[in-house]
Amino acid sequence: MKFGLFDHVDRNDRPLVQQFDERLQFAAAADEAGFYCLLLAEHHGTPLNMVPNPGVYLGAVARATKRMRLGALVFLLPLYSPLRLIEEIAMLDHLSHGRLEVGVGRGVSPFELNFHKVNHDQSREIFMDAYDCILKGLTSDELNHNGPFFTYTKVPMELKPLQQPYPPIWYASSAEFGSRWAGERGLHFGTLGNMETAKKNIDAFKDAFAKAGSKPAHPKPEYPGGVVIGVNRQVVVADTAEEARRIAQPAHEQHHEKITWLLKRNVNSLNYTQHIVGGYDSAVAAGTTIVGTPDTVRAELERQIKALGVNHMNLAMFFGNMKLEDAVRSQKLFATEVMPKLAAL
Repeated sequence: MKFGLFDHVDRNDRPLVQQFDERLQFAAAADEAGFYCLLLAEHHGTPLNMVPNPGVYLGAVARATKRMRLGALVFLLPLYSPLRLIEEIAMLDHLSHGRLEVGVGRGVSPFELNFHKVNHDQSREIFMDAYDCILKGLTSDELNHNGPFFTYTKVPMELKPLQQPYPPIWYASSAEFGSRWAGERGLHFGTLGNMETAKKNIDAFKDAFAKAGSKPAHPKPEYPGGVVIGVNRQVVVADTAEEARRIAQPAHEQHHEKITWLLKRNVNSLNYTQHIVGGYDSAVAAGTTIVGTPDTVRAELERQIKALGVNHMNLAMFFGNMKLEDAVRSQKLFATEVMPKLAAL
């Protein structure tokens, strides 16, 4: 069982320059503490995400850390020139000395896609074309691709990733269709949502993965079967339950306001945030937010790991209006008193 960190880098009450510095300090502490990876979200035109170009931020994280793996979960492929992203992936893999993880997705928010003049109804087809094109570019000396949305002819691929044939690829999905798609292709996988929703997605992934021959596209020997099967959770650890709630409740509520900010700002019948549990007490009851002492958090994580059948968890441990010192203390308690006791699961 391995634990990574996940971060939206949602806007808080400090100046952005200070927020970035604090996040890099947090990443450096996580690197020293032995977390497996740090993965970032990508969003646009919303206070939910202050790193809409995750590659730029990851370049800084790569130099602030030494061992922890890092990446986006996910790069929104319909918003990229595939050629530019191929080159960015190669650069980041070298800057991180081969520690890059590449998450891919189409984007769940129609508003964010529309900001970039991308039709949400076409985004799945655009994603598929971009994904095929990127794999060709990462594995060829010359990029030739003739798809419905992207076309390249005899483009020299001078930049190659350090990891061969390419860095590990993840797919994150909050729906069974996407979970099956990832399983069929043997990608590393992450999901979210309450226990029932997460279990449905995980089971859909496992079923498709087994039917496809149980062969990961980019095996990770440190995971059973070579493939990551993960779930995202918010986690806050403190010396007492009261202290943990004091930190977590306002941070959770602020973060959830940012998740629904675009939806509330626009009139649209598509609720793409339905898998996110709002309200602090509701989120704790649903298991999407885990808060308490080291023993309490460990017990709940062990319960979820066994019930969901995952071998990885991405933990949001710095969100909303949390102060750096509280986030670092929570991270330290988790790394020293929780993580070692769950490693053998």
